[in-house]
Amino acid sequence: MAFVGLDVHRREVEAAIVGESGGLQFRSRFPATREGVRKFAENFLHATDHVALEATTNTWGVVDLLRSHVAEVVVSNPLRTKAIAQAKIKTDRVDALVLAQLLRCDYLPRVWEPDEKTRRMRRLTSRRASLVADRTGIKNRIHSVLHQRLIPGAGVDLFSAKGRIWLRALELDEQGRQAVDSDLRLLDAVDTELATLGATLAREGYEEPRVRLLMTLPGVDLAVAQAIVAALGDVSRFPSGDQAASYLGIVPRTHQSGDHCYHGPITKQGKGHVRWLVVQAAQHLAANPGPLGVFFRRVAKRKSRNVAVVAAARKLVVIAWHMLRNNEPYRYALPKLTEGKLARLRVAATGERRQGGVSKGSERPADYGTGNNTRRVRSLDQVYTAEGVPPRAPLAVGEEQMLAAMEIIDFARDLAQPKREPRRKKAAAE
Repeated sequence: MAFVGLDVHRREVEAAIVGESGGLQFRSRFPATREGVRKFAENFLHATDHVALEATTNTWGVVDLLRSHVAEVVVSNPLRTKAIAQAKIKTDRVDALVLAQLLRCDYLPRVWEPDEKTRRMRRLTSRRASLVADRTGIKNRIHSVLHQRLIPGAGVDLFSAKGRIWLRALELDEQGRQAVDSDLRLLDAVDTELATLGATLAREGYEEPRVRLLMTLPGVDLAVAQAIVAALGDVSRFPSGDQAASYLGIVPRTHQSGDHCYHGPITKQGKGHVRWLVVQAAQHLAANPGPLGVFFRRVAKRKSRNVAVVAAARKLVVIAWHMLRNNEPYRYALPKLTEGKLARLRVAATGERRQGGVSKGSERPADYGTGNNTRRVRSLDQVYTAEGVPPRAPLAVGEEQMLAAMEIIDFARDLAQPKREPRRKKAAAE
């Protein structure tokens, strides 16, 4: 049995092999290509060997090639490995040897190995985040061109259909005209790529029950739900929802020594774009009539809105962990908004549109012929049944007491009752 440490880089891999007693047996440096990794495995590795490498961009490609040649491949957390083996002299040769020795001593912090489905979702959600960042950068450059020339906005969204017509017709100097036209072409290309990728994400999100489950949370749409599912993967690896929130970096830093304990800003560990999406989802909770809205407003009143947003984002992740663990949707979702989110996902993924209105043979509503234009709003349980979401669990006695203390017990009970509400009248055209 031998223990192999691999320091993987973009172009090359440094390898160190040690025996069971800890003595260095062999060193090698080979290209970080499929052929290079395969040749190293065939020439120097055995079925009883154990291999360790740190998590990086091309880690899982190396793992897939080595797994059939050795007894075990361990992927370590690079941040925790540095904390354990911090050396004054840091080279590739030293790093590879340290990995091998830590593996031999069974003192290597391991990362969870995602399955192929989770890896694919992570790649797709990360690509979407990159395209959104590219689109934001292009829009900022166009705004910068206008600001430099002291040109006010058009009075509408610059990047809507009317705004783009205004931008193309705007009189600018030659350099500004070239910059705006170039960025508008890039913006059109990025929008096309986002639409194509969005169709793929919609199909895969509709086929993933966990995504539809998380979309019942207020403020959580398809992009947020998929990002959370991709980041967390198998939620059973987290003993609690607090650890899931810690994994995404939405928990405060803590420094405790003796009688002094300091709580600072959040740790910001894990995927930054997932954390950003969850925080954006929490922005919508300020006016939510359910328990999350009550929590948001209580924290905002006691501290500030920014603190309330981050605290609500952490609570969203904790609730998401419970929902995924118990396979249960959110109990206090607004039926109309939730039905709209799930219906849009269904239409985007399958093209299936369901006919609304009153079904044949049913009684007319009580306000028929009175001039009061109303629409039917299904109960939350009816929405979940129609969209293939698992049913809600009944309220426990302690839960009802908590809702009564929050003064929202009537709101929670009304969610189980279908009702009718007036339709919004369209604003008169100018």
